[in-house]
Amino acid sequence: MTGPSTDGTGRPPDSAAHGGGGIRGFTVLFDASCPLCRAARRWLASRAQLVPLEFVAAGSVEARRRFPGLDHDATLRDLTVVADTGEVYAGDGAWFACLWALADHRSTAERLARPHLMPLARQVVAAASAIRERVRDPRVEPTDELAGYGGPDDRAACADDHCG
Repeated sequence: MTGPSTDGTGRPPDSAAHGGGGIRGFTVLFDASCPLCRAARRWLASRAQLVPLEFVAAGSVEARRRFPGLDHDATLRDLTVVADTGEVYAGDGAWFACLWALADHRSTAERLARPHLMPLARQVVAAASAIRERVRDPRVEPTDELAGYGGPDDRAACADDHCG
């Protein structure tokens, strides 16, 4: 990786990063063996995006090829987002980055990143991570195939965001 990683503040990305050019895209490294993560991926992909989100299975051959400097074991533990400018967001910072990229949720990301709401936001992310640890299938190796798409687990008719 050539860019800096986050400082752990959990703040949303700076839209004027790197000389005012701004962030033009995010790659979201998600746990494809986790039904909660697949549902979050579908939800994010279905929303209007101010910053395009591209999804790559964490720990996959593609993720390792594109981001050789990342700790890929860590990307399987925490949601990780890589900006096209090189910044790396993990954990709550990654969730803020994803919300910040969405047209209808940018203001929510900015509001949640304020000091008085940050502890609550971190608790929500920690709760989601704990649930993820309980529902993921550790026997499933990371793959470049997006689990839940085009196979027997595909739920194309899931319009209520409750699929997984």
